[in-house]
Amino acid sequence: MAENASAARFYNAAEDLIGRNLKAGRGGKKAVIDSGGSYTYQDLAERVQRFANAIRAAGVLPEQRVILALHDTIDFPTAFLGAIWAGVIPVPINTRLAPRDYAYILADSRAEALFVSDNLIESILSEVATEPRHVVVSGAEVAGRQSFADFIAAPGDDTTPAETTPDDLCFWLYTSGTTGMPKGAVHLHSHLLESANLYAVPMLGISEEDVVYSAAKLFFAYGLGNGLTFPFAVGATAILLEGPPAPAAVCEIIREHKPTLFFGVPTLYGMLLASKDLPGTEEHTMRLCVSAGEALPEELLNRWKQRTGTEILDGLGSTEMLHIFISNRVGEIVPGATGKAVPGYQLRLLDENGDDCKPGEMGILEVSGPTSAVMYWNQRAKSIDTFRGAWTRSGDKYVADENGVYTYCGRNDDMMKVGGIYVSPFEVEGALLKHEAVLEVAVVGYPDHDGLIKPKAYVVLAEGVDASDALTEDLIAFVKKDLASFKYPRWIIYADELPKTATGKIQRFKLRETA
Repeated sequence: MAENASAARFYNAAEDLIGRNLKAGRGGKKAVIDSGGSYTYQDLAERVQRFANAIRAAGVLPEQRVILALHDTIDFPTAFLGAIWAGVIPVPINTRLAPRDYAYILADSRAEALFVSDNLIESILSEVATEPRHVVVSGAEVAGRQSFADFIAAPGDDTTPAETTPDDLCFWLYTSGTTGMPKGAVHLHSHLLESANLYAVPMLGISEEDVVYSAAKLFFAYGLGNGLTFPFAVGATAILLEGPPAPAAVCEIIREHKPTLFFGVPTLYGMLLASKDLPGTEEHTMRLCVSAGEALPEELLNRWKQRTGTEILDGLGSTEMLHIFISNRVGEIVPGATGKAVPGYQLRLLDENGDDCKPGEMGILEVSGPTSAVMYWNQRAKSIDTFRGAWTRSGDKYVADENGVYTYCGRNDDMMKVGGIYVSPFEVEGALLKHEAVLEVAVVGYPDHDGLIKPKAYVVLAEGVDASDALTEDLIAFVKKDLASFKYPRWIIYADELPKTATGKIQRFKLRETA
């Protein structure tokens, strides 16, 4: 949060993120680079204020919602911060959902306006019963629709920010859908800067000298912090990629735009390591890399360091907590572990009876900190189950040692009991990933002929490797060297790809449904 914001009567997160850079004399500094060019902090400030004027002129009132179904271009921070400036609540959404999911979110949020990229409008509106009052299109012009450029062109750029407070509702983020339909997590004005001040500044050492590229998109919590909140909080430069983070496109950005901070997810790190385009140690400017979304396997961490010479800080965050609250630290990386609590957050592990776990005992992780969402919109029962007073239940299973280092065991729903003993799918996946033939893997529980649950592995093979019975036997023998005898996968299924959310998280529940 901004300095003294808690003591001030008024606090507007957008005014803070924009105003701090203008006050520091960074108006002429490059704020955003996208496929269309570059924009200074002064450019961004003018766009944000014009958007705020436009949304007010359109009759959208404070605390009403507007949906942002936007690719990563300058229009995203313009709309996100412009809405907040006006006291309107922006709701960024996943740009890779099915039409029924878009219809659900539009109805659930009761959005007054939709700001949508040109190539998404047909999918998003195809199953909507009633359109929002305003539909504005970013990118190419669409017949019969107002363009984003026209929307912000007419109003002036001189407007005062809404007189909000740190505890006012600010923005929503819908969960990524790893366990079912997305839920709208409601966040406050104070949360954006708190996430930067607690994590990005002390843990990453981010400064105005940094050039930041997040392969994780702006529409979800991890990417929003990486590509918007963190750079704008200190006056750094954010690189935005409009299209998907395919390895070739990511490698081109690393070479051409020379980011100093890179944010990815384990799946992407694996794909980059399999790419011949990945720059070597002397061919890039990355001083530090970050991984979240899923736990980072030790094998990927070690291979990345060998290939690029750069460390990856693994961390755990969530839509509900906005960003990372457990992290490894520079100089203190524990391979295979998520790390320690980020200062400013408290952690606890609870067993099945709700009692505190001892070191070495696996339990459900709960976290307390100043960036927790206040509720799920329109989901009273699920809100009560997740937001427990000062504590937020994560749904993850962890083990902590005597030094406060946390190691991921799996999602609560993904855990399986084999012979009465809990088995973490992540542990089995990590063992399989060490085999050179394996590119990606997901493990779920599956009943054998006696109805007893055993591990079942879905494997995506590395390029040039063919599936065979001999390979299956080799993989099983390989993991048996690393794992206790009851943990090895009884079945290995070869797949072309694994089901994932747009954030790169593997949707194991879909594999369980089809197993």
